[in-house]
Amino acid sequence: MFSLPTRRTGTRRQVATALGVLGAALALTATTAGGATAAPQPDRDRAKVQPGEAYMGVGARIHEGAPADEPSMGIMAPTDGVQGIDVSHWQGAINWTSVRNAGIQFAWIKATEGTTYKDDRFNSNYTNAYHAGVIRGAYHFARPNVSNGATQANFFASSGGAWSRDNLTLPGVLDIEHNPYGAMCYGLSTTAMRTWITDFYNTYKARTSRDVVIYTTASWWNTCTGNWTGMGGKSPLWAAHWGASSPTIPAGFPTWTVWQYTATGSVSGVSGDVDRNQFNGSRDRLLALANNT
Repeated sequence: MFSLPTRRTGTRRQVATALGVLGAALALTATTAGGATAAPQPDRDRAKVQPGEAYMGVGARIHEGAPADEPSMGIMAPTDGVQGIDVSHWQGAINWTSVRNAGIQFAWIKATEGTTYKDDRFNSNYTNAYHAGVIRGAYHFARPNVSNGATQANFFASSGGAWSRDNLTLPGVLDIEHNPYGAMCYGLSTTAMRTWITDFYNTYKARTSRDVVIYTTASWWNTCTGNWTGMGGKSPLWAAHWGASSPTIPAGFPTWTVWQYTATGSVSGVSGDVDRNQFNGSRDRLLALANNT
C-alpha cells in the first residue's frame, strides 16, 4: 500500500530510519487498541483520496488518524515466518523477482473498487508476481454506499478476483474498512452492513467456490457491524493493526489468518513504503489456503 499522495518522501524514510528501536517502542506505546494506527495525524496531512484511489488502510488513516511519519518497528517487527505484502497502483512499477528474492512469499494486489474502478497496475502486477513465484491474490476495496454487495462481488470476480487451483493463486479479499470518502460506516446501519457483507460473500463464493478473505480493523468491524459474529466461521480474517505486538481481533473471529503489521515497511523491488504482512502458519498452510485444501 502506498499511502496518501503526500506520504512518501525521502525525509520521511530518514526519520523512520533514525528513530530505530526507540521509535519502535514509541509506536507500540502509542497504538490504540483495536485500531490500525498510532497518534493522530494533523489535518493538513489528511489529503483526501479521490474515488478509485483507495488502498488498504486508507480509511483507518483518515478516520482514526496516523502520524505523518509512522515510526519503524525496528527489531520488534514480526518479520519472521511467512511474509507478504499488499500493493496497488500507488507503488508504481514493481520488480517482482526482487520482491520474491527478498523473502516475500505472498501478495494481495488491488484489482477493483466499488462498481467501476479497476486498478491500472493490476494486470501487470498480477501477472508479474505469478511469474516471479509469488503466491498472489486480488483484493476489492468495498464501497457499500454505491451498490449492493452482489453487484460489487460480480464486478470483482469478473475483473481479476477469480480463482484457480494453480499453487500460486489466493482467494480474493474484501477490503472493508473506514470510508475514506465520507461517513465511517458509509451511511449504513449495522443491520444493513451485515446484509451487504453477506450479499458480497454469497455472490463471490457462488462465482469462485471460495470463501472471501475479510480485511478490516477491529474498530471498524465492531462499530459498523455491531460486533457481528456471523462471518467468523466462514471467512479467513486479515487483521490490520499497525505497530502492535499482536493484532486486536474483531468480534466473532476466532483468530487471524493474516496480520498487516505496518504500513511503512520496506522491501527490495518496491520503491518507498509498502504494507508488510505476516501469515499465521507455515508455507504449507499458505499453499493450503491458496489451493483450498
